[in-house]
Amino acid sequence: MHPHHPQVSVVVIGHDDAAHVTDAVRSALGQGPAVREVVAVDDCSADGSAGLLDRLAAGEPRLRVIRLPANSGGCGTPRNTGLDAVTSPYVMFLDSDDVLPPGAVDALLTAASGADAQVTGGLCVRRELPSGREVPWEPGLYAAPAVLARPEHRPRLVHDTLCVNKLYATAFLREHGIRFPDGRFPYEDFVFTARVWAAAPRVALVPDRVYVWHVRRSARRLSISLDRAGIDNWRARTHACRTAHAILLDAGRKRLARGARAKFLDHELRMYVRELPLRDEDHRRQWWTHTRAFLADFDADDWARDPAAPGRLIGRVVLTSPEPRDLTRLRDLAARPARLCPPYARAGDGTPCWSADLPGVTLEPLLTRPVPLLPLAVDAELRPRARGGFRLRLRLHELYGRVAQAGPETVEVEWRHREREGAAVRRTVPLRASAGGTWSAETTVPPDRLASVGTGTWDLWLRLRFRDGSSRRVTAHALAGPGLLRRRAVPSPRHGVVLVGPYATHSGALALRVATGVRGAASVLRGRLWRLLH
Repeated sequence: MHPHHPQVSVVVIGHDDAAHVTDAVRSALGQGPAVREVVAVDDCSADGSAGLLDRLAAGEPRLRVIRLPANSGGCGTPRNTGLDAVTSPYVMFLDSDDVLPPGAVDALLTAASGADAQVTGGLCVRRELPSGREVPWEPGLYAAPAVLARPEHRPRLVHDTLCVNKLYATAFLREHGIRFPDGRFPYEDFVFTARVWAAAPRVALVPDRVYVWHVRRSARRLSISLDRAGIDNWRARTHACRTAHAILLDAGRKRLARGARAKFLDHELRMYVRELPLRDEDHRRQWWTHTRAFLADFDADDWARDPAAPGRLIGRVVLTSPEPRDLTRLRDLAARPARLCPPYARAGDGTPCWSADLPGVTLEPLLTRPVPLLPLAVDAELRPRARGGFRLRLRLHELYGRVAQAGPETVEVEWRHREREGAAVRRTVPLRASAGGTWSAETTVPPDRLASVGTGTWDLWLRLRFRDGSSRRVTAHALAGPGLLRRRAVPSPRHGVVLVGPYATHSGALALRVATGVRGAASVLRGRLWRLLH
């Protein structure tokens, strides 16, 4: 059968999303003749969404609207309802606040038909709104076309827990009874994709962009993946991870089950640890107790592979200590790339360890870890200059002799605009040995030049270069203290005034907010007020 014949059903789900649902449906209908039908399932909306869909369906014969009589409380039930209703050989899923980019269905269907694949995946991009900045999701999986006889041939697949960037053979899902958890079940994707991989499909992967995931951090109602402030969100996430692991293990997919545990340590654990210092004491204690109980189910093999990986080190500290501790240091280790900040302790026998009172959390694997993978720590101190602007002082810490062994020579200082791809200001400066086994460098920060390239947020990135030819890309730990992270208005011949607001990100890295003129300053202050209120 020709790949562009009408063979695909797109299930669109939504609840109280009148502002976006028709855009989602139109993006599915706009995929062309390969889409036989779009099944829009309204989860008992009260904002007029269903009426909008009915009016759209009146002029579009490929669109069917199903209205649930009561809100299900989650995404699983409406997706299952749509899956039961579809009539095409292939099906894919779309959320009401996202879109399918042009050509997505053709790219997936062509690959599925050519490889006789039951599951075909493509690249999803997270698009930050309103800036429009795009970040690819699991880009390594979709760097090049591939066909896999079994999911075990690419264990990294378990890291891509999205259900929406994939095309599924409808008969395959129905034959194996693969469905989403019904009712209120946050992170239902984790369970659904585990059931898919457990059924051992033939898989095709394509490098094409097939899904645009809209991220609206300032939305009145945050999505489940963004609404992480409550402890119930963490409990729901760990429950979904535990369920997915059990599904893979029960199906005999031990390699994938092991990969799911590794993914939890490297992704979930690090993401929530980065935000832990922002929570109150009660939240931290509940989080710590719950996480220790969850990690207690991990076996020796789960910890054995790459024991110096940041997620495994964090997990060992949490598992070993009955009370929350070292939250700032753990946050830095959870950053991407990881930073292991001082102090650097040794056990009684001289073995590197997390701290004197946790000698069982060994850091000995760091002694043989390649330099480009070491969690090197650089402190950044930003001081105002008398004639305007700032002076940036950097200090690279030793790490059990590994830094001196590699021989640090220079550091490339890069200020990168967060929203404007490719916008950067760079300068390379020498690293010089300092007292106390550290290396230091200094350079100026030119606010006028940054503002000329673009206002907004600028992140500091560093590339350390060593005598042996190796290099390591890192961010810098933002030092706080009197006169350091303080907003400053800098006179500018071009802009009149440049307002620079240094701050530490959630992961502790140094960043700048740059605005020009009176309007720009007011915009920065409004943003700060919004962040304080939220």
